[in-house]
Amino acid sequence: MPGVIAAGGPETAAAGAAILKQGGNAVDATVAAAFASFIAEIGVVHLGGSGIAHIYDASNGRSAVYDFFSNTPGLNGTPPPKLDFTKVSIDFGPTTQSFHLGRASVAVPGNIFGLCQMAAAHGRLPLRQLLHPAIKLAREGVAVAPFQAETCTLLAPLYTHTAGMRQIFQKNGRMIQPGEHLYIPHLADTLEALAAEGEDFMRYGRLAQAILQDQAENGGLLTPDDLAQYQISRTDSIRLPYRRYEILLPPPSSTGGVLTAFTLKLLAHFDVSSLTHGSADHLRLLYELMVATNRARPFWTKYSDSLPVTQAIGYFLDDKFVEMHVAQVGQALNSGRPSPFVPEPDAPSNTSHLSVVDGDGLAVSLTTTAGEGAGYVVPGTGFIPNNMMGEEDLHPNGFHTRPAGQRIPTMMTPTLVLLNGRLRLVVGSGGSIRIRSAIMQVLSNLLDFGMTLDEAVNTARVHVEGGALQCEAGFDETAVSQLESMGYQVNRWPTRSIYFGGAHSVSRTPDGRLVAAGDNRRGGAVAVVE
Repeated sequence: MPGVIAAGGPETAAAGAAILKQGGNAVDATVAAAFASFIAEIGVVHLGGSGIAHIYDASNGRSAVYDFFSNTPGLNGTPPPKLDFTKVSIDFGPTTQSFHLGRASVAVPGNIFGLCQMAAAHGRLPLRQLLHPAIKLAREGVAVAPFQAETCTLLAPLYTHTAGMRQIFQKNGRMIQPGEHLYIPHLADTLEALAAEGEDFMRYGRLAQAILQDQAENGGLLTPDDLAQYQISRTDSIRLPYRRYEILLPPPSSTGGVLTAFTLKLLAHFDVSSLTHGSADHLRLLYELMVATNRARPFWTKYSDSLPVTQAIGYFLDDKFVEMHVAQVGQALNSGRPSPFVPEPDAPSNTSHLSVVDGDGLAVSLTTTAGEGAGYVVPGTGFIPNNMMGEEDLHPNGFHTRPAGQRIPTMMTPTLVLLNGRLRLVVGSGGSIRIRSAIMQVLSNLLDFGMTLDEAVNTARVHVEGGALQCEAGFDETAVSQLESMGYQVNRWPTRSIYFGGAHSVSRTPDGRLVAAGDNRRGGAVAVVE
């Protein structure tokens, strides 16, 4: 099957390409690539995480969102007398951020359930064949890529927290280095058993029992009912027009999808293509759009907390509500003075994305995360759980206050763009709250400014945070200085940075060719199958 894939590393892209060559479709390739990423992209994603996938089938014009993000654990369970819940601090350079890890930081992991069900519903090849590339990587090990090694070093307090983690990431008394052999004991056997037993291996089988026993013995909250009752949410896309195009975005649990839809509705009111890309006027517009979305976000929180999801989305994306914010953006632009900065809560940044399109027009946009990882390996399995219960920004009312069984909200926003019912762009990103700004800028670069896909993905980006417009290296200094002269606070980044996301993307060009672009901020790689 011909097709293209863009992913967070060469081994991930190669796994998907291998499945396409064997006759698999885009869903098959996505599933194979995702399982491979849990080894090859070990710095940012793990098997014990969760995700959201967005599928579009050009043969019938239908789309579907597969939400397999994490639930809060604890169904029909009794909390242990002492939780295994440890705080660590990570120095990110400009800022220090705290995380919690340990057994009580683990939310219900959705990756295995979601990927297995996607393959069963939409794939062509058996699960064993799809898992073969990942099993091979797990059995033989892999040379760790520079970006992954750098991320492991950055997160060293988590990746060396227990003896099991040190055996993987600090075998020689120091953190694993680029090009060194990465091997996770027992993981190949776990994947072999998964290939044979399917998702029941995670729901009731030996992997489930090992995870639950470890939780019960060591101060965790995950219960048998959490795994037995976990359900994939298969929902319709949020669809909205954008100039000549139609944008497809995921609904909640993706808060990012709703907020991105709001930003794009704002952007559609402005003739951005008449501006010079990267000019002071362009940067000023981007700042005002991002701040306006932050300003609107409390309304989304209010609606989503009190109304059914469909009704909440309708209220938040209502034309009159959007136009009120358009007027505020216009007023700020006309006044020549910046709108006051509005902060928003952060989210997990250790995230990976991959995009796939096959020759039949089936497209998949998939984003996965494990937070930063829970800092331990389930004995005898090679399974590294997530720490989604230890991400402070996901639990604004306090840790362990969300009801058991409730979906945790996420910023992950796998996105599709159509033109006259034909696929134009598959995009998504890692990067916490920067996911939205990365997607919006890639989309605008491609559709408004007519850039090539590689240019759209790898051109310098901005984001509003910390009271300033964060400007990645690559913008014209004259434009940035002019923006400052208008009263805008600017923070200049001396290099390109993973801070600004990792928008690995696939596009169908106007002449019908499929092209892919890996984001060079996060080790992006592509593969093409003719």
